[in-house]
Amino acid sequence: MPRLFTGIEIPAAVGEQLSYLRGGLPGARWIDRDNYHLTLRFVGDVDMNVAEAIAAGLARIHRPCFALKLSQLGALGTRKPHAVVVKPTTSPPLFELQSEHERVMQRIGLPAETRKYTPHVTLARLRGAAGRDIADYLTLRGGFTADPFPVERFVLYSSRNSAGGGPYVVEEAYPLIGTEAPSARTIGRIETWHSH
Repeated sequence: MPRLFTGIEIPAAVGEQLSYLRGGLPGARWIDRDNYHLTLRFVGDVDMNVAEAIAAGLARIHRPCFALKLSQLGALGTRKPHAVVVKPTTSPPLFELQSEHERVMQRIGLPAETRKYTPHVTLARLRGAAGRDIADYLTLRGGFTADPFPVERFVLYSSRNSAGGGPYVVEEAYPLIGTEAPSARTIGRIETWHSH
């Protein structure tokens, strides 16, 4: 039974910029830069029939390419922060794409996502980090801005159920309009999905 989610990949050059933010925060478990991504819709553990339906539904999404810029460093969790993240500047095309993913999942029969969508890239998971240390870390790096990058496709990821997340595997990739691509599915056949 694969554990699935949809997302946007972070280009290597931007991932390198994000990796410079690592360190300087006791209690942080830093995410490997190969696992940086921006989640569009978490699905969870599903059987192969549902996985097939998701892959087919996503292939029917036709949205244009857009640019994304990561520039808002912060923490998730109000009373007790649990992650250091970087958020994109406001991007209507990103929210439109995410809404389309939500509609696809509901058409398949999956329950609606009840949490408000907050796009972000997780840089570190926090366990036992002191509030003062988190505030100091964010203050020191508050001016961070990554280079903007084109979003030319979204992907269907699978993941292992692990404490820190990852490794994430791109199971299917779907080009956005304006991208030259030979087909809607550029990675492979669903039958070859990794069983975790």
